[in-house]
Amino acid sequence: MMLTAPVGAPSTSIRRLFVLLCGYEILPKSISTRDRGRRFILSEPVCAYLLDTASGWVLLDAGLNPANARDPSRMQERFWRHGMTAPVVRDMHLLDRQLAELGVSYDDIGHVILSHLHYDHCGCLRHFPHARISIQRREHTHAFGSEPGMAYFRDEYDDPRLQWDLQDGDWEAMPGLRLLETRGHTQGHQSAVVQLPGSGTIVLPFDVADLQENWDDAVLPGECCDDAAASLAIERLKVIAKQACAKTLFFHDPVAIQEIRLAPEGYS
Repeated sequence: MMLTAPVGAPSTSIRRLFVLLCGYEILPKSISTRDRGRRFILSEPVCAYLLDTASGWVLLDAGLNPANARDPSRMQERFWRHGMTAPVVRDMHLLDRQLAELGVSYDDIGHVILSHLHYDHCGCLRHFPHARISIQRREHTHAFGSEPGMAYFRDEYDDPRLQWDLQDGDWEAMPGLRLLETRGHTQGHQSAVVQLPGSGTIVLPFDVADLQENWDDAVLPGECCDDAAASLAIERLKVIAKQACAKTLFFHDPVAIQEIRLAPEGYS
């Protein structure tokens, strides 16, 4: 994997980027920072990113399924029996409500791009049978395998109505939106680099770096399928961010989320 920045003219199809706060996970810090903070419990935000583009609305990741935070039987099966705490999803965090504040409905979103298929990134996928669903082929293959892992809730993405678009490696969704293969946390993780007309470049690492601490200290996520690849993914994104003088939005950082412009505010 080369440590190079995307090349090309600064022209972009992206008009605005909105950060949607979809709820919180209550986790030991060591889930995000390998061998650090096992006794500390963090309330980590779960986000999705909505792009207003010249080609229509594009959603990056699909948030949490509210049932994982509200249905006692599901909470018991998916979390409590494993000694885990169920997520927190209040009404203000519901994806459809946040979209409605922007005058957008599920039906208006024609393209969903997923970083990976862990439950906190694809929870509302069932609402997009009409959309193109882009993901790395390796991630799709792994998620549909016999034992993908505890964080894969197959009923949230194994839907015959979904229109999968399988990608291999780095690819450009449109001018101003590049997806980078950042395998390491999972078999087919991908991250995004967004070019905005006013704000410039924004790097979205997703779970390459949950927290600022992962980024600053090159600390691996607690769960990785390949430590060497995960380390290289952090370094690759840091090089890109530095060369582009980019802003980095951290997906799970409970401190950073307090400074991020949340929808209906946005970046343009």
